[in-house]
Amino acid sequence: MSSVLQHVTVQDALVVQAVCGLLAHLIFKRYEPERPLYVALLVLAAPLVLSLLLVTHLPLISSLVVSFVTYNATLLTSILFYRVGPFHPLARYPGPLLCKVSMIYMAIHTYHGKRHEYIRQLFELYGDVVRTGPNEICIRDPAAIDPLMGPTGLPKGPMWIGRSMDPPSLPLIAQQDTTEHHRRRRPWNRAFNTASLKGYEPVVAARVSQLVEHLKGIKGVTKLTHWLDLYVFDFMSDMAFGGGSETMRGDEDNDKFRYLMDSSMQATVILEVLPWLRKVVHLLPGSARELVMFRKMCFQRATHRVQSGSVTKDLFHYLNNEDGAEEVSPPLMRVVSDAALAVVAGSDTTAAILSITFFFLLRNPDVYAKLKEEVDHYYPPGEDACDTQHYPKMQWLDAALNETLRLYPADLSGSQRMPTPGSGGKLIGPYFVPEGTAVRVHTFSLHRDPRNFSPHTDDFWPERWIIGGSDEKSATTPIVHNTAAFIPFSVGPANCAGKNLAMLEMRMLLCCCIQQLEFELAGDLAQDPGKFERQVRDWFILQKGELLVIVRPRVKV
Repeated sequence: MSSVLQHVTVQDALVVQAVCGLLAHLIFKRYEPERPLYVALLVLAAPLVLSLLLVTHLPLISSLVVSFVTYNATLLTSILFYRVGPFHPLARYPGPLLCKVSMIYMAIHTYHGKRHEYIRQLFELYGDVVRTGPNEICIRDPAAIDPLMGPTGLPKGPMWIGRSMDPPSLPLIAQQDTTEHHRRRRPWNRAFNTASLKGYEPVVAARVSQLVEHLKGIKGVTKLTHWLDLYVFDFMSDMAFGGGSETMRGDEDNDKFRYLMDSSMQATVILEVLPWLRKVVHLLPGSARELVMFRKMCFQRATHRVQSGSVTKDLFHYLNNEDGAEEVSPPLMRVVSDAALAVVAGSDTTAAILSITFFFLLRNPDVYAKLKEEVDHYYPPGEDACDTQHYPKMQWLDAALNETLRLYPADLSGSQRMPTPGSGGKLIGPYFVPEGTAVRVHTFSLHRDPRNFSPHTDDFWPERWIIGGSDEKSATTPIVHNTAAFIPFSVGPANCAGKNLAMLEMRMLLCCCIQQLEFELAGDLAQDPGKFERQVRDWFILQKGELLVIVRPRVKV
């Protein structure tokens, strides 16, 4: 062996190391290995072995250094030139150079919570389709909605696998197999059909009344966002697990369940952008510790609920097939895999939208007054505002909620999809999406595109939902109101299953609060209302700012 190595010149050794670096790029491109062992073999072990070609010419340490530099420099250079060059499948789509090079650049914007604003800026600069990563594009075009997310749309993209952190059984939201997704979605549909929603109404009403009575007793300034968080968390526990949470009554978060849920959002969104990190976090002590603890607690709570059986028809009554609708009951691990989804989707989203709706109402007294007038018309003093019979007729109630959802949908950056492996790609509207490309319609940018909603595109203007939905149009100002571009709950077979329940929660709470309470902005928001919006963060689920208010019982004249 040593005699063979002696005949290898330094130049030959460098050529071999460079060629092997190019071959490593082909392996990464073809197989996309994520396991740390395989990556280590390609990045560390290969140049270590190749350093033997230089040991007869250079000292051992020098051989190692030269081999590592030559091999990995070639590997990285090849990757960079391919990603920014004309032969990449996404070369036709414009975008920042740093985004084309690596998803790490987008991860930085994501970590700070301003990804939604950054991508909107990219659309303004590059047009309706932007390359936001080496193998990712974002679209701002209503024509792409149905082909991407409709009945014949694409399956879920890798972001969902990253967020799930490779559990034994993937949750519904991460299912990439459309057949399996359809099967897993059936119990969710039963849990939120019309009959089931009717059964939830008394539970929502009890929690709403509890919150309103508590707010009546508060003196001075209070953090309304905090109480809304507690309201939706307690109701989520009722709806998903049949009870078990009384945070509005002052029960301490002793197990830090709520704290872990809130604090894990930033970690999960980084795993969304860099899904390969899920293979690494388990190897780093303390890494994503709060996220791991939160998921573990969700599984424990769901397991306890399933093993204890149901007292009421809650979500797991359907997920565990306790209604007997399926021929075969699912295994326990599959049932509890949706626990984290139930907790986050059932609490964080609704609390965020409610908080922002209250903020916009208090910042726009004219809209607040019109909504008060509408509530007073349908629910005068003594009437039960938790009675849902008048909700469908309340234009200003729905207009205020829809306008909040337009400006700040709960999922600001939209649902990521990817063409089925082996399909070769798919045409999404006028845009061809090559195989291996993650793609999403960017909800925040779509909703704030003046071609879809104008005038007052960036302002809270609920009138657009009343004018746009009537036969009477403004004679002075042209109204653009493209409801086909309004997708706050996503669309298609994988849309938000709990949409109607969330709307019920929000309508009932707003009606009861406005009927019985007066609110006023307080603290810094009284002088600087824009501070609240500046605190909004895009960490998959919209994270709202702090809403300080003065609340008092409403005096009816």
